Amino acid sequence: MKLNLDGIKDYAAWKEAGIVLPHYDVEKIAANTRKSPVWVHFGAGNIFRIFIGGLADELIGKGEMEKGLTCVETFDFDVIDKIYDPYDNLVLGVTLKADASTEKQVIGSLTEAIKAISGDPSQWNRLKEIFVNPALQMISFTITEKGYALKGPDGNYFPFIQTDIDNGPDKANSAMAVVCALLLERYKAGKLPLAVVSMDNCSHNGEKLQSSVIAIAEEWEKKGYTDTGFIQYLTDENIVSFPWSMIDKITPRPAESVCTELKKLGVEGMDPVITSKKTYIAPYVNAEGPQYLVIEDKFPNGRPPLEKAGVYMTDRDTVNKVERMKVTTCLNPLHTALAVYGCVLGYTLIADEMKDPELNKLVHEIGPVEGMPVVTDPGILSPQDFVDEVIQVRIPNPFMPDAPQRIATDTSQKVGIRYGETIKAYVEKYGDAKKLKAIPLAIAGWCRYLLGVDDNGTPFELSPDPMAPELTEKLKDIKVGNPETYHGQLKDILSNANIFGIDLYQAGIGGMIEDMFLEEIAGPGAVRAVLKKYMTS
Repeated sequence: MKLNLDGIKDYAAWKEAGIVLPHYDVEKIAANTRKSPVWVHFGAGNIFRIFIGGLADELIGKGEMEKGLTCVETFDFDVIDKIYDPYDNLVLGVTLKADASTEKQVIGSLTEAIKAISGDPSQWNRLKEIFVNPALQMISFTITEKGYALKGPDGNYFPFIQTDIDNGPDKANSAMAVVCALLLERYKAGKLPLAVVSMDNCSHNGEKLQSSVIAIAEEWEKKGYTDTGFIQYLTDENIVSFPWSMIDKITPRPAESVCTELKKLGVEGMDPVITSKKTYIAPYVNAEGPQYLVIEDKFPNGRPPLEKAGVYMTDRDTVNKVERMKVTTCLNPLHTALAVYGCVLGYTLIADEMKDPELNKLVHEIGPVEGMPVVTDPGILSPQDFVDEVIQVRIPNPFMPDAPQRIATDTSQKVGIRYGETIKAYVEKYGDAKKLKAIPLAIAGWCRYLLGVDDNGTPFELSPDPMAPELTEKLKDIKVGNPETYHGQLKDILSNANIFGIDLYQAGIGGMIEDMFLEEIAGPGAVRAVLKKYMTS
């Protein structure tokens, strides 16, 4: 069996293999969508393919949508060439359950895949054609938190962003410049309405997206590429809205076990690939079952009936509370702690870390104990139930092949959200954050991780992170086993509000983190000893 439009015509073979096929005419939906798209998504990776694609697939199957999704990739164009085009944009979604069973379905809602390359006239003109269409209702994003970043810790624009500012809309390359350029086309076409929806895991994601797009537009206005009317267009949320959202579904790298299972069932061409941009991706996506999407219901040009596929449509305040609950307390901070300590302690599977008494205690302390006092119950979801599901069901799922090395990626871009928000809330509530113990221990663990040496004294490769060169340079003279080589090198990092959202010394915990770090570099086994010290006392 082949995963393409011809291959899925052999319905009996797929049914025998236990793989559910779309109960609609995929080619007809694709044709309808290409004529007049209503929903464009930026970021063609795994969570989009199985979650957002799955939502659209469900709505099409129920007869609630007549069009699918237009997929746009802004960063890793190999994904289009290797994963979309050869499979006619079909995706094989595999849900991994804790009892070792799987549910498999072919998702047919991804109707067109486009590379956001301004230098490729065919791709760029197609995007412009879509954006000037009055029928377009929404564009959404899963481009990761760093996709919205325009400036480095020094406060200056990244060089590639400055290049986009200097070169103007017609030569846009970065995601934010591309989106701004396409919104400019929509503005020129008659100030057409649109919802611009971030679905990335970051606090106030809609606000961050709006700020980045407007920052590019303002710089272009200064250089004469746009007029003031364009800024007014982008800031009028009755015309162009930037709804906030919270998304949650763990989608790890492709599992070899899933690939093997699919091959045994007779599905061809399932081997994963690693792209030139180091994206781990396959024709299939394996993921957990639990999933949550909460969106501020602000769509100036209408929207699909997302609530009929289980999406919570609500107001901004509720989205903010749910997002804070998840990103700053109930899931992401726990993941980051397990990621950095997992790398240092030699783990390769997140689920295995939950069998580790100290690490299990650490995530219990970070979430239910330290996070809960500053979480506001959003009403539509229970924080206690949510974190219980995370700790008892989701993270320990032994069949979820999620690695600490994957989650440790871009940690410098995440710690400000995952820990900084709770630290700031403690400062606001108590005057300082000295009541915290597990969160400072997690931050100390990240600093220890940055040395690139495990708890046995063996070097390991750090996961990709845009700040890794700068951070490791600051710490290069620190030697594990020689604590006397520490001369306050962490101070520049821990006091950097651009990293943590707050100066950790002003929060009262900078010195505590330094002390924990100093203990963790005492020698082989010191990290384990520190975890036992703080997680058993």
